[in-house]
Amino acid sequence: MSDENEAATPENPLRRELPEEVPPAAEEPAPPADEESGVAPLSGRQRLVKGLWPPRVSRAQLIVAVLLFGLGFGLAVQVASNSDGDSALRGARQEDLVRILDELDSRTQRLEDEKQGLEDQRTELENSSDQAEEARKQTVEKERQLGILAGTVAAQGPGITLTIDDTKGTVKADMLLDAVQELRAAGAEAIQVNGVRVVAGTYLSDSGSGVKVDGNKITQPYRFKVIGKPQDLEPALNIPGGVVQTLEKEQATVTVDRSTKIVVDALRAAERPDYARSSSR
Repeated sequence: MSDENEAATPENPLRRELPEEVPPAAEEPAPPADEESGVAPLSGRQRLVKGLWPPRVSRAQLIVAVLLFGLGFGLAVQVASNSDGDSALRGARQEDLVRILDELDSRTQRLEDEKQGLEDQRTELENSSDQAEEARKQTVEKERQLGILAGTVAAQGPGITLTIDDTKGTVKADMLLDAVQELRAAGAEAIQVNGVRVVAGTYLSDSGSGVKVDGNKITQPYRFKVIGKPQDLEPALNIPGGVVQTLEKEQATVTVDRSTKIVVDALRAAERPDYARSSSR
């Protein structure tokens, strides 16, 4: 062993040198414990986890989250509703699509006719030699028209009779309201349901085994008498996904009969508004 520890010499070039002994690495001292609590401080990872969980949410953040959730839910419902409508049109037959287009054209033409009629009245007033007499005639005609709309006078004319037999008791007030709205959109000028005149302020509600119209209970079969252009009214009820299909899904029997003379004779008492007054001077 003494020979190996000697310095290298030219006489002994093959002497193997031993590496110096490396002292053992000193262990890292443990972090000192908290003198008061006796608990060792947390490491960086532990402090990160403790800061993230459990989450701390402020009141403002909670309100923003609820508003965002409501907005997202509303958008999802709207997209789903639009998708359902688009799917119904994509699945419709060619003749159904043609009928829908014809109905839209008819509604546009009715609006154009109404506009032209108002323009003609204005021209007559401007050009008439006796403007006072012409204004009186137009006032009487307008009163008659408003009386029909308000239900204070009887009316007759061409139209349809819509009959709904609901033996299962599945037809609700909202379905009948859809029928009223569809008929109005198709140009109905006067409507009565089972002897109750339908006017602008009419409301429908469920009542046990029947339906109430303006507080008057009616039972099936529900019979609508409608004055208007039959060629517009009947197709409006039969569009794909429309009133007739919805009622038939509820196992109700629906019939639509055209007629050249429909009598709407159910009347409403003229009501004076409590607060509204004419603004004309």
